Amino acid sequence: MSTDQWLVEHGAGASSEEALALFDGLDPVESGEMLGRWRGSGLPTGSPLDGLLEAHGWYGKEFLDAETVHPLLFSTRSGPRPVDPAFVPMAVLRDRPGLAHSQAARAVFRLARPLVTTPRPRARLRSVEHRGVQTAAMVYDALPIIDVFRRVSDDVRLGLMDLRGLPDPFFFLLTRER
Repeated sequence: MSTDQWLVEHGAGASSEEALALFDGLDPVESGEMLGRWRGSGLPTGSPLDGLLEAHGWYGKEFLDAETVHPLLFSTRSGPRPVDPAFVPMAVLRDRPGLAHSQAARAVFRLARPLVTTPRPRARLRSVEHRGVQTAAMVYDALPIIDVFRRVSDDVRLGLMDLRGLPDPFFFLLTRER
């Protein structure tokens, strides 16, 4: 089965094991191939983080160079804006997903988002070895998170969020803006 077919068949959900098998079968990515703005979407696997970013208006990620990365872009009326992930309550997201998914949490984030928007980069792009393969990864400056990337196609990446304390990885797709 091709990767495109797999993604169509599993777009509504897959097990973490199925997603890891897909991830492991994909080619690595060079860091320079990540440059640009990318539109994000989750790949549901039963993670407590499934759907959370989208519910809060996640747009994607932007890689300007290896030292200038905006790890979290959120949609606003004036276009995508970078948010400082240091203000994201990761323990709540990881340990209390019901609260993080609530209408109240979305309303609070909508109100707080202008206060946590930043023009400063909050992550770096590096090559790391992950699951035995050297590939591009985004390392957050202030959080115990590394997003690791594999190639689906020239303009699509499968990302795996490795978050300390999360038992299984969170998966997402990035599609390059043209």
